[in-house]
Amino acid sequence: MSEDTTGLPAGLRTVADLDLKPALEAVLMVVDEPATEEHLAKILQRPKRQVADALRELADEYAVQGRGFELRLIAGGWRFYSRPEYAAAVEGFVLDGQQARLTQAALETLAVVAYRQPVSRSRVSAVRGVNCDGVMRTLLQRGLVQEAGTEPETGAILYTTTNYFLERMGLRGLDELPELAPFLPEAEAIEAETLEGVPSFDPDAPDSEDADDKTEL
Repeated sequence: MSEDTTGLPAGLRTVADLDLKPALEAVLMVVDEPATEEHLAKILQRPKRQVADALRELADEYAVQGRGFELRLIAGGWRFYSRPEYAAAVEGFVLDGQQARLTQAALETLAVVAYRQPVSRSRVSAVRGVNCDGVMRTLLQRGLVQEAGTEPETGAILYTTTNYFLERMGLRGLDELPELAPFLPEAEAIEAETLEGVPSFDPDAPDSEDADDKTEL
């Protein structure tokens, strides 16, 4: 068996004996969601500060080298991502023309949840002016929204966005959502209408989700 700088055979080395940066790279290659510094420090048996510094050094090294991937801090954790300038190559290989898309109705519903959370389905429907039950089920299945308790006054289930939503949007937290006011000059009128609690649609009507009007998330 080959020896390393610790003087121990490779088969007898412990996690704490491993070189930190390569160990971080190996772990981050297999994560399904962003890994927190606390979790990585626990797994690799190193101080959190040492792990945090190593992660930032790796991110800087990849940027300087102009690699096709980058290490980003997203949704409270670290994960490898392909660089945006190589998106066309990645899409061509992975998607092969089969884009995973959300309909315009789903994107609009997701935006209402993101900016008004925690929010009930009836309030989301009131804002959009159409029944959103089917669209909400789609967002739940895609892992973009989640149940978050109930409304004290009505008992209605409340919904919030998930960490997966932050990851897909490339946000560290909800405080990085862009300001809504510049894009919705009628925001005050919408707020006044929804506070009345009188939906301007038939709650038994089918969803108006247009399957042909699709936008990539």
